[in-house]
Amino acid sequence: MHEIEAIAANRANWDDRADIHARSEMYDVKGFLADTTDISTVVQNDLSVLTPHLPKSGVQDHALLHLQCHIGTDTISWARLGAVDIHGVDLSPNSLHHAARIAKAENREITWVEGDARFASTLIDRRFDIIVTSAGTIVWLPELANWAQSIHDLLEPGGVFMIRDDHPILGAMAFEPWNITDDYLSGGGVRTYDDSGTYTDNSTGQIAHTANHEWRHDLGEVIGSLLNAGLRIEAVAELPYMDWPAFPELIPCAEGWTLPQQLPRIPLNFAIVARRQLP
Repeated sequence: MHEIEAIAANRANWDDRADIHARSEMYDVKGFLADTTDISTVVQNDLSVLTPHLPKSGVQDHALLHLQCHIGTDTISWARLGAVDIHGVDLSPNSLHHAARIAKAENREITWVEGDARFASTLIDRRFDIIVTSAGTIVWLPELANWAQSIHDLLEPGGVFMIRDDHPILGAMAFEPWNITDDYLSGGGVRTYDDSGTYTDNSTGQIAHTANHEWRHDLGEVIGSLLNAGLRIEAVAELPYMDWPAFPELIPCAEGWTLPQQLPRIPLNFAIVARRQLP
């Protein structure tokens, strides 16, 4: 399938998902809005990675860009932590419709931008102190060279970028440990499958646009793309937790979900922090 067609199919799929997620127990939008001190678990985990690379004030009063922001609850969480001039980018217009609705309900001034995260620098005419992306993002991008260059160009000199995402080893296992059934290494082309549900509870059969198209990105490609774009890598971590129950063996933990102690220890997430160097 041509890349343009694959991305269009993904956009339609995520437009469907947005409606399901906005009313799901997992996202609990009503509860999130009822407690303006609530910070999503995703952002709590992101902040734990990012904090050592921030000033003592954290994200307070720093301009922030959230790539692949979906329905915006994580983006709003960054606003609750004190970030300013916040922009959220997403491919799905329906996701951004929900994001705008949720932000309006909290009277939050956030700029929502529709488009491909790889080309965010062509969509936004300003720079940011902090750029973040996390929890199931880059697998939807066909390549990372443009993505990394956009991140570099959108950062202020001295600005910091953080990605935390599902570890690519899980993709190689098709999220069904413990056998390798697919590529770990990048460059194998698009992975296409049909799924009438999503990762929230009781969603099977609710997706009308069932086609999904994903691309594998190994850690070498992710790190290499950021380096090639001129960013300096400050930290790399492989983490024993993830944000969603991707397979039955996982058990709840403070960060979300982890493996029981008796099972082999494999990474479930990875995190990278990079910085645009000063002139």
